[in-house]
Amino acid sequence: MRPYSNSSQPMGRLLRQLAHLASDERYLFTPDDLRVLVADISDGAYKTLLSRAASEGHLVRVCRGLYLFEAAKPSSGLVLFHAAARLRAMQFNYISLETALSDCGVISQIPINWITLMSSGRSSTISCGRWGTIEFVHTRQQPQDLVGQVQYDARCRLWRATPQQALRDMKVAKRNMDLIDWSVANEFV
Repeated sequence: MRPYSNSSQPMGRLLRQLAHLASDERYLFTPDDLRVLVADISDGAYKTLLSRAASEGHLVRVCRGLYLFEAAKPSSGLVLFHAAARLRAMQFNYISLETALSDCGVISQIPINWITLMSSGRSSTISCGRWGTIEFVHTRQQPQDLVGQVQYDARCRLWRATPQQALRDMKVAKRNMDLIDWSVANEFV
């Protein structure tokens, strides 16, 4: 990686402003976020700039529409959760299904690099490269229907289902229930 040289050039300005904005809490940026930082260049020059920033290792493409600023060095291990929150910021989403059940010990096998969320948006699976995969499963449930069944998880920046709600979601979504340890699950119902 080259240092942030020549601050009057678009690359230097982009990197200097990112270094000022970014932190271990704020390290994921959409192309629109980045575009604002170099608004004076043409669209073609901007696309070239993004490509160059990625090839030089300043930005890492997490998935379509989301870049990680390497210099911020997020150490939380929560990149997938933070990416999910950014990608679906306009929808209602909450951690549920296998992820929520694994976190509370109802499923003994921990899904590695795969998180599952219920979402008011469409169902989809998004590959996030070395960080893993985000699975969004559509739900028609509204936030007001889940009062007391979800709590906000500030570390993940997402709502999280209670074990009872995650078990209901598993049934509604017709997920495989074979991995559930019912002796533990029954403590929650």
